[in-house]
Amino acid sequence: MGYMPTEMELIELSQKICGGRVDFEDFVELMGPKMLAETADMIGVKELRDAFREFDSNGDGKISFPELREAVRKLMGEQLNPREIDEILRDVDLNGDGLVDFEEFVRMMSR
Repeated sequence: MGYMPTEMELIELSQKICGGRVDFEDFVELMGPKMLAETADMIGVKELRDAFREFDSNGDGKISFPELREAVRKLMGEQLNPREIDEILRDVDLNGDGLVDFEEFVRMMSR
């Protein structure tokens, strides 16, 4: 995932563990915000916001299916079929609302 937790973060994680085991969802819940913040710091929040606004053509704060399709076309110079765009959207859309919000966008850019 590209993030190295500190010793304190590992201690915090271990304190939240039930039965000595951490599943992936627990790990992401604890480390996700920290990894997101590090990604934003590395790339730059302004650059990420600018890119997000570029893709969010109607300015509603979410990237829709058509906006994502257009962004991929601009970035990659190719048309993806609706099934391929839908796969990308399903992979990135963590809250399942059919749209990509800024946090989901940052996570996508950190891959």
